[in-house]
Amino acid sequence: MSEPELKLVARRIRSFPDFPIPGVLFRDISPLLKDPDSFRASIRLLASHLKSTHSGKIDYIAGLDSRGFLFGPSLAQELGVGCVLIRKQGKLPGPTVSASYSLEYGKAELEIQKDALEPGQRVVIVDDLLATGGTMFAACDLLHQLRAEVVECVSLVELTSLKGRERLGPIPFFSLLQYD
Repeated sequence: MSEPELKLVARRIRSFPDFPIPGVLFRDISPLLKDPDSFRASIRLLASHLKSTHSGKIDYIAGLDSRGFLFGPSLAQELGVGCVLIRKQGKLPGPTVSASYSLEYGKAELEIQKDALEPGQRVVIVDDLLATGGTMFAACDLLHQLRAEVVECVSLVELTSLKGRERLGPIPFFSLLQYD
């Protein structure tokens, strides 16, 4: 992994204390998205990791609603594979499968179109940030319902103190930046 590129990416993550509620330190990726060099570096770094880990044996990138959509298509393009979307409930036309997950204030559901993937296809799930792992775990459940193989989950940022990686169990997880 290129240390200068990683530093370029890290410099573009801002922290906002007490947002959206007191006691939360919000990690903002907006400056990264504004800077084409930093964004390109983040995609190159994620792609480099996936190429070295999976030797070109990835069929699709699955982007999580909504900020995973910012990274999913660019990462898929860099790897020369397709991108599928995992959306919040009620946003996709046609037949879908769904998986529930818990939020601090209740439950939510993710969906994917039933014909998005074929059984056995190898998929990497991408999102901007991993916190508790609930959304990523639900996405893994969705792909397993379609009998796809989740080869890895990746994110730009990981909040290690929330132990989201543990929630994913045996599914490999990689993040570019880790914060407590």
